[in-house]
Amino acid sequence: MRIAVLSETDSAEPRVAAVPETVKKFKSLGADVVVQSGAGQRAGILDSEYEAAGAGIAGSAADAARDADLVLKVRRPSAEELPQLKRGATVIAIMDPYGNEEALRAMAEAGVDGFAMELMPRITRAQVMDVLSSQANLAGYRAVVDGAAEYGRAMPMMMTAAGTVPAARVFVMGVGVAGLQAIATARRLGAVVTATDVRPATKEQVESLGAKFVAVEDDEFKQAETAGGYAKEMSAEYQKKQAELVKGHIAKQDIVITTALIPGRPAPKLVSEEMVASMKPGSVLVDLAVERGGNVAGAKAGEVVTNDRGVKIVGHVNVPGRLAATSSSLYARNLYAFVETLIDKESKALAINWDDELVKATNLTRDGAVVHASFQPKTDGAASEAASVGLAKSEANKASGTATPAGAQ
Repeated sequence: MRIAVLSETDSAEPRVAAVPETVKKFKSLGADVVVQSGAGQRAGILDSEYEAAGAGIAGSAADAARDADLVLKVRRPSAEELPQLKRGATVIAIMDPYGNEEALRAMAEAGVDGFAMELMPRITRAQVMDVLSSQANLAGYRAVVDGAAEYGRAMPMMMTAAGTVPAARVFVMGVGVAGLQAIATARRLGAVVTATDVRPATKEQVESLGAKFVAVEDDEFKQAETAGGYAKEMSAEYQKKQAELVKGHIAKQDIVITTALIPGRPAPKLVSEEMVASMKPGSVLVDLAVERGGNVAGAKAGEVVTNDRGVKIVGHVNVPGRLAATSSSLYARNLYAFVETLIDKESKALAINWDDELVKATNLTRDGAVVHASFQPKTDGAASEAASVGLAKSEANKASGTATPAGAQ
C-alpha cells in the first residue's frame, strides 16, 4: 500500500496532512509513504525529517501521487491535482463540500473515493478523529492572541507604583469548542471574561472556567435545548430581549470574539453595525466566521478593518493555519486514527468496510458517483433539504457551539 502526502496548492494553507510522527505509524502498518518535497515546509517540517521517519520524497505532486492507493491532504484536491491521481485512489481531506457540489462531481468523475474528515460523526470511537474540534480548539486560542495583539492595552490587571491598570473585558459569543478555548485563554491572560450561548447547558461550562454567563434566563431559555442536545430556534420575542441584553453588554467590552458557524449556511449575524459603533475606540472584534460571511457587520475576510471610531474588526482566514505546526500535528493524528480503521492488519492493504458508520458518514464519492445523501443531485427537493439540514445541525453542535469548523473551525 502506497500513501502519498501532497503539498497544499492554496497559498493560504500552510498546514500539512502528515508529520514525522504519523509517518512512522503508517510505516509500522506496512505502508510505503511518499511525501511531496516541501509539503511540510510552511509548518516547520523539513524533507529530511520525513526521510528520517521512513518516508520517500517526491519532487512533484504527480510523482508523489503516482500509483498511490491513499492520498492525504488538508484541503480538497484542486482541479489541477485530480488528473494526477489514479482512478480508484482513496483521498482523505477537509473537503468543504457545502456549496461545492461541482467540485464533488469533478472528484467523482476522476474516479477517486473521497472522504471528508469534517463530516466525522460525534460518537465515542471517533473522538480522536474529530478534526473540527482539534482545529477549533486552536482557533479559539489564536483568536484571543490575535485580539490581544490588536488591542493597544494590557490584558491583566496590573498594580504599579504609577497606578493600577484595569483588566481587559473579553466577551465570547458562542460557547462550543472554539468558544470554550477562547474563554480559557482570555482567563489565563488575566481578562475579565463573559460569554453567551443559546444553550442552557453551556452556562455551567462557562462558569467552570471562571467566566460569567450572559443571557436572558427566562422559562423559554431554560427549555431551549432538545433531548438530543441541539439548540432550539428561539421565539422572535426572546431574540429581541437577548439582542437588547447583548447590545448593552458589548458597548462595555474591550475585545469581542465571535465563533458562530453553521455548515451549509451563511454565518449568522451576531454583531450589528450599531453594536460595533457603540464600542469604545481601541476595542477589538475577532470574527472567526468571516470566511462564511462573518458574524460581525463590516468584517472582511483576510483583513483587519478599523472603523472611523478606531474600533478594529479582525477577519483573519484559516485561523488554525496561523499555528501551522501545532494544527498540522493534531490534524495528522486525526487522519491517522481514521486511516488505521481502513487498513487490514494482516494483508497491510486498504480494506474499507463500506457499512462502517464512520465510512458512511464521511464518504462523498465512490465508483464514479457522488454517494453522500446530502450532496447528490436533488431528485426530491424536500427530502434532500431535510437531509442537508439534519447534517448541518449535527455539525454545528459538534464544531463550536455555534453554532463552529474548521476551520472552525
